Amino acid sequence: MAVHPGPCPRRRWGKTELSIPVIPFGTQGFGNLFGFVSDEDACTLMRRAVDIGVNHFDSARCYGDSLRKLGVAFKQGVIKREEVVVSGRVCYHSAAKWGGYGEGAPDYSVEHVLADVQDQLDLLGIDSFDMLFAHDPPAIEPTLAPGGALEGLEKARERGWTRFIGYGMYPHDFHLAVIETGRTDALLTFSDYNLLRQSGAIDILPAAAAKDLGVLNGWSIMRGWLTGKPVDSFIPREKWGDDQIRAERMRLWLEERGIDMLSFTLQFCLRETRIHGNPLGNLNIEQLEWNVAAARSAPLPDETFEAFRQAGL
Repeated sequence: MAVHPGPCPRRRWGKTELSIPVIPFGTQGFGNLFGFVSDEDACTLMRRAVDIGVNHFDSARCYGDSLRKLGVAFKQGVIKREEVVVSGRVCYHSAAKWGGYGEGAPDYSVEHVLADVQDQLDLLGIDSFDMLFAHDPPAIEPTLAPGGALEGLEKARERGWTRFIGYGMYPHDFHLAVIETGRTDALLTFSDYNLLRQSGAIDILPAAAAKDLGVLNGWSIMRGWLTGKPVDSFIPREKWGDDQIRAERMRLWLEERGIDMLSFTLQFCLRETRIHGNPLGNLNIEQLEWNVAAARSAPLPDETFEAFRQAGL
């Protein structure tokens, strides 16, 4: 597949009415978690992303050093606030500072949300987010209770610190409980719609579509397993589980037919119109342009996807 420098396709992000690229930029890509990326290289990468239409940056504190680097790009004028969409997170992984990875129950209070958001905005050097997600709460009830995380997000919105609010998490029952409140604008799922599994289509996507919520589909390429690279280049074969075995079978089936797996993977997700964005991390410009080229590639015929389905991979 030849790299195409043209602009990334876009979709309306549900009732937010924001126009976002179908492959938003997951800032974890330059957070040093998958290889070191200098501030200079990260800024060059972000500028290139905006220039080819990937102008939605999905950020989080738990994405390594990425939040600070995004702030460098804003503060140095590499990217301008008015030309990008920025989604952020208030993390709830543990009792660690700012809800980072660790032990103990997180702080679900309104006060925690407001302090966290204000600190992030200062770090980024911007006045507001476009979207704020409550990220990975281990329990959903405390976030919905009076004085909890959802109320905190609403107060952040009242202060003008974000335009829209939502949740980013995995448990389906958590998503359904939040959707039922009618108080959010968007959601972010993880590993719920890709070649390996489509569990999101059973319940989350119909419920979100009924309320016109914006949907981001995390892990569409399953940490790179569904890009066409041999799975053992990511995970030693002796550590493979069912997912890795299936991903490798898919890769070989597509390779035998001369089908680019990255294009096939993204087109599979893009065929689901209830999903608006599939965030992808990019370590460098080459990865960014390959991802955009795959998203822009000529649609494969329905017969190809049907043959894939019937192969039972």
